[in-house]
Amino acid sequence: MKTFVKVLGIASLIALGACQSKQADNVQNAYENQADKIDNQADNMEAAADNLSGNASNAAEHAADALENKADATRDAGENAADAVDAKTH
Repeated sequence: MKTFVKVLGIASLIALGACQSKQADNVQNAYENQADKIDNQADNMEAAADNLSGNASNAAEHAADALENKADATRDAGENAADAVDAKTH
């Protein structure tokens, strides 16, 4: 599922690339890079959860879910920031 979301996100960036200014692309890419780092943290947390049991495993899974939500919010913020950059330039 994560791979599909990442592919969809990349495809969206490519589609938006034709519509955005270079400056907006740079802003959005910075947010996307940060979101990717957060996704990697979530992946690591999920891997750690696999080595735990009981409540510790559940806590790690919930923490990974929270990180994935944070990554999604970061991507959304990047889109909004890029839109704001484009709104200033047009």
